[in-house]
Amino acid sequence: MGSVLISDDDVPLEQRRARMERLSALPRPRGLRYTERSIPGPAGDIAAVVAAPTATAPERDILYFHGGGYVLGSPRSHTALAARLARRAAAQITVIDYRLAPEHPYPAAIDDCVAAYRALVEEGVAPERLVVAGDSAGGGAALCTLQRLRDAGDPLPAGAYLLSPWTDLSASGETVSTKADVDPMLRAHLIGEMAKLYAGDVALDDPGLSPLFADLAGLPPMLIQTGDDEVLLSDSTRLAERARAAGVDVRLDVRSAMWHVYQALAGFMPEADEALVRAAVFIRQVAPAVEDAAV
Repeated sequence: MGSVLISDDDVPLEQRRARMERLSALPRPRGLRYTERSIPGPAGDIAAVVAAPTATAPERDILYFHGGGYVLGSPRSHTALAARLARRAAAQITVIDYRLAPEHPYPAAIDDCVAAYRALVEEGVAPERLVVAGDSAGGGAALCTLQRLRDAGDPLPAGAYLLSPWTDLSASGETVSTKADVDPMLRAHLIGEMAKLYAGDVALDDPGLSPLFADLAGLPPMLIQTGDDEVLLSDSTRLAERARAAGVDVRLDVRSAMWHVYQALAGFMPEADEALVRAAVFIRQVAPAVEDAAV
């Protein structure tokens, strides 16, 4: 999520981080229990926020990676969005506080995401009822995590839900320029700044940084949601094309006149609510409840 409220280039990074944390004040939906927990990670415990339904047992799990260009954001800034998704999907959702750049450049964030996934599986979460999800940089992190797990021979999750995923840190997509004046949520010229802070000395088109250029074969079904006023629209359309060519089951959901991570306005904007409903349908399909899977 890259709101202009937190992405002004003349504002120091710490102030931009503080501004993004203001999203923690967004109202959280009722009917869920919110708890904080720690997950073992490669460099110490990874903090996380968990939202779970209170009326019934969750039917599936979602592991969520927040956006913010790998330099901003936290579980707190994204709890409201994640919880609204969890409620619609009858899921328990875990939002992790992966390490941020520039203090912790690549691959620290992906190391934490992979560790969190493995920890949930070790705790008994069945991969076939687990979906990974993420917005913006979190969407890219979800893809990088899947590739890492596949290459290591880990059991893969049932699917991936990607909200305006940042898949090309080299910014080679045409919409970085053609949509720069219409996307109110992400300033196109800041993409390069955030990419350099995260990448360090690694080339921006390295597949480990930019999953658009990675081998996508063998990845689970994915739903990609974006808008046609989105600066990163090309990141989504090219991802869908390359994933299909690699044999992946891909659903590309492009909404007219919508912008970067428009789903963040769920609860305030019908289009955002409807997007999460469509996402919940996908999640329920790829990760059915036990009784549904037995039919």
